[in-house]
Amino acid sequence: MKTYIFACVHNAGRSQMSAAFFNQIADPSKARGISAGTQPGDRVHPVVVDVMREVDIDLAHAKPQKLTAELTAGAEMLITMGCGDECPYVPGLRRGDWPLPDPKGRPVEEVRAVRDDIRNRVTALVETEGLSRS
Repeated sequence: MKTYIFACVHNAGRSQMSAAFFNQIADPSKARGISAGTQPGDRVHPVVVDVMREVDIDLAHAKPQKLTAELTAGAEMLITMGCGDECPYVPGLRRGDWPLPDPKGRPVEEVRAVRDDIRNRVTALVETEGLSRS
């Protein structure tokens, strides 16, 4: 089982959506997605919960968590969300960076666009990594 970590600063938007899509799209016998942040917030942004509900993914009970060495141990890849200098770095992990705008405080239409961009990126990642469902 391979673990893919999606990380941003607050773990309250982009990384939560990314891990949720990854776990929906990837074959669960091959891989799982985890989201985390360097400075986790108190909750997932309400607008993120709303736009994910529109695509039948419920993040209402998702909790932001801190990116730790224990969490990254044995992971396959770390994908950061365009957080610049605040993006985490984990030695030894393959890394990708998706330059996505933070959905916090943005209108719902913009958050939907970020969500759809993330879904497309996750789909491409799953296909490239050979993790599609049979």
